[in-house]
Amino acid sequence: MSDKKKDTDWTVAEIEAAVDAYLKMFELERIGQKFNKTHENRVLRASALHNRTEGSVEFRMQNISAVLLRMHREYIKGYKPARNVGSNVEPAIRAVLIAKGVTLGDPTVATADEEALEQRALALEKLPLEDEPAGIVKPKRAPAQSTAFIRDPKVRAWVRQKAKGICEGCGEPAPFTKNDSPYLEVHHVKHLANKGSDRISNAVALCPNCHRRCHHSNDSKEFTESLYDRVKRLKREPLNRKTM
Repeated sequence: MSDKKKDTDWTVAEIEAAVDAYLKMFELERIGQKFNKTHENRVLRASALHNRTEGSVEFRMQNISAVLLRMHREYIKGYKPARNVGSNVEPAIRAVLIAKGVTLGDPTVATADEEALEQRALALEKLPLEDEPAGIVKPKRAPAQSTAFIRDPKVRAWVRQKAKGICEGCGEPAPFTKNDSPYLEVHHVKHLANKGSDRISNAVALCPNCHRRCHHSNDSKEFTESLYDRVKRLKREPLNRKTM
């Protein structure tokens, strides 16, 4: 048998060492300094995590990202949040993070990260959202992600909550559930890339088929036009005009 411990045997000291290294890398990323994940992995395995494999340490870092995501905090982009975190591992990581000063974040904070946006919207959908969210009139691109825009999770949550599981494009129920909620995708009628707003007056909840229809079908323009008639809260936003 291998002398490497199983992942389920991680001690508090080992988790603390992993979290310390993670937070150090996160701070470097935050201030724009480069770091080498492979080097940090190797340093950990040469010291506090000498009984762990390279893959085990990598996965633990992904676990930390997943816990931060669920705490509505930002995480290191190079460590994609793990889909599954052990029921005994998550509270241990969360406890260490809190002990080191990482508090529960605000799910209403805008973000450009799709996974964080979805987690925050899901958390907000469980709350009563009677007041219409202000949204973002002119969403900005995230500094490090040329294709990602900073968006308001309250807008996504409000639009889906008001749709009540019914696609606002075809009027049919959501085709399946995810996280115990009807699965609908929030679409910006005037695309963010075309300087559309991230507001409820420019967003609809669509089933995957209708969403793809808006982007890829032969009748995408006609179908998009029909949304303005079907969804009364939608407001046309001005076309972009090039300045001379």
